[in-house]
Amino acid sequence: EVQLQASGGGLVQTGGSLRLSCAASGFTFDDWGIGWFRQAPGKEREGITLISKGGVEKYYADSVKGRFTISADNAKNVYCLQMNNLKPEDTAVYYCAVSIGKAAQILGIFGPDSYDFWGQGTLVTVSS
Repeated sequence: EVQLQASGGGLVQTGGSLRLSCAASGFTFDDWGIGWFRQAPGKEREGITLISKGGVEKYYADSVKGRFTISADNAKNVYCLQMNNLKPEDTAVYYCAVSIGKAAQILGIFGPDSYDFWGQGTLVTVSS
């Protein structure tokens, strides 16, 4: 059974940092990409970053480029999102998701429909 467990959310002031983790298990496929998405109240789910298996490919949405960094601990199957210089507009529930094979790179890196399994989400609140 594929499981994705996101953690690390919390309350932080503007300009602060948080590190989210996504623990993945149950993968039976040969290739995958891990994406992070976020959804603010009343808004659509937004894709913000993708890392390929092994960490060779990394993609970032313009909204987080230069502030967020995705990384992978391949031995532990944990994927981290380091978020620096946080802004109130970063407030959202953050989700990790897995895209089997190269589906995300082919269908759309930041499109939710490119992902096959989702974690439960962790709330990030940035106070002004």
